[in-house]
Amino acid sequence: MIHLDLLASTASFSLILYLYVKRSGKRSLPLPPGPKKLPLIGNLLDMPTSFEWKTYHKWCKELNTDIIHLDVAGTSIVVLDTSEAATELLEKRSSIYSGRARMPMINELMGWSFNFGFMAYGDHWRFHRRLMHQAFHPAAAKRFRPHEIKATHGLLRRMLEEPHNLIGNLRHMAGETIMSIAYGIDVKPKDDPYIATAEQGVHPLVAAAVPGAFLVDVIPALKYVPEWIPFAGFQRKAKEWKKLALRMINVPFEAAKKNIANGDTTPSFTAYSLENMDETKDMAYQEYVIKSTAGTMYAAGSDTTVSAIASCVLGLLSHPDVLKKAQQEIDSVVRPGQLPDFEDEASLPYITAIVKETLRWRDVVPIAVPHYLHVEDEYKGYRIPAGSIIIPNAWAMLHDENLYPEPLEFNPDRFMKDGKLNPAVRDPAHATWGFGRRICPGRYMAFSSVWIAVASIIATLDIAKAVDENGNVIEPTHEYLSALVCMPLPFKCVIKPRSKEAEALIRQTAVSEY
Repeated sequence: MIHLDLLASTASFSLILYLYVKRSGKRSLPLPPGPKKLPLIGNLLDMPTSFEWKTYHKWCKELNTDIIHLDVAGTSIVVLDTSEAATELLEKRSSIYSGRARMPMINELMGWSFNFGFMAYGDHWRFHRRLMHQAFHPAAAKRFRPHEIKATHGLLRRMLEEPHNLIGNLRHMAGETIMSIAYGIDVKPKDDPYIATAEQGVHPLVAAAVPGAFLVDVIPALKYVPEWIPFAGFQRKAKEWKKLALRMINVPFEAAKKNIANGDTTPSFTAYSLENMDETKDMAYQEYVIKSTAGTMYAAGSDTTVSAIASCVLGLLSHPDVLKKAQQEIDSVVRPGQLPDFEDEASLPYITAIVKETLRWRDVVPIAVPHYLHVEDEYKGYRIPAGSIIIPNAWAMLHDENLYPEPLEFNPDRFMKDGKLNPAVRDPAHATWGFGRRICPGRYMAFSSVWIAVASIIATLDIAKAVDENGNVIEPTHEYLSALVCMPLPFKCVIKPRSKEAEALIRQTAVSEY
């Protein structure tokens, strides 16, 4: 009996010693390389204030590493610069890398805790995610294609009436698509109140979601500072922005419920989800999750769609040969008197290549939404501290010259071989839609919305550089707004129907859809 007790004690001691040595060994590992840190504030003064993904990539190149560590006044930030690093940590180790940072400004002050994109990893998040997946997995997403086509045809008509308002027209199209898919709401051709309400709610988020935009995200205790203190302007902003966010999720949802009660059977995410609620579970909670998820859709899909299509127009504007080649492909596939449809997608590989190249060339969300590491980890001999904010540098991954030669060039032909899509070239989807368990659940619908819009624009419209009053060509500036969603600033160009037949075809859509 004594021998058994001694053996058990020895085994326990050995296990404790092993765990201690293992933990001590990991703690003795160096942090990933990074810019030199100052006492107390670390890299606070080094942090870029715009286009940060380029600075992060520059640091990685200088230090010859695919992972860097930053200390921002005590907050540990780790940037992943390659697909290899993102795959190893965010995909293969997703169980510990799927969290979200606290983000006090957005979640606690601005009232965006309803958005499951910013939600902490757990059961509450899983419920939202599951609901979204049920409605938008590849097969289910196809039921909403008529909404996408109708909104695209509306875009074409607005381009006839206001050809110089590209960004505004795209915003209306994105808003119409999401309002119809999320809520079954038919929006007005101009000045729609639902789109206006949603836009007002989303715009503050674009700026606030950029890491480091507000000091309260670095020092959460600042959330308790009264708004009347001179440096607490963020409190006053958050108070107003919260009102806009709540209107954004409440107004269209209540309108959708009213329409459903009145017998409106327009297919929508809200109608489908309300109809399929589990009566054995908390109905109020389920309805809240449906409302929150629908509200998240507008925030996730509006600016991103506008950014992608506007960037595509910029690419075509600078490469008229690409536009001509794409128009020739469409003319050879789509029957005269018809507009492109999703049934044509398999026969239009060059259009798909243009969309893929657009998403790679001017990626919509260059640094994705940061992840959060719950426990300490190790990668390539480096220690990654628990509580680190993990930033995947999608821009660097999509501009990797080893994957995409001459990565700064807009070149859809890189995805083509012998008239077909080249499977040997890596699909930009590996970094476009996020990573691991946090990958965008609406990515299939998002891609199809962009695809049908791009195909329809190319089929019916010519795009050319504008000229000034002296006949001089106005070169597009390619200037972008640096934010969570990287948006091209308005630019001048000439967009007009390819022919009288194309114009008539566009106008005919108004008759067939209303």
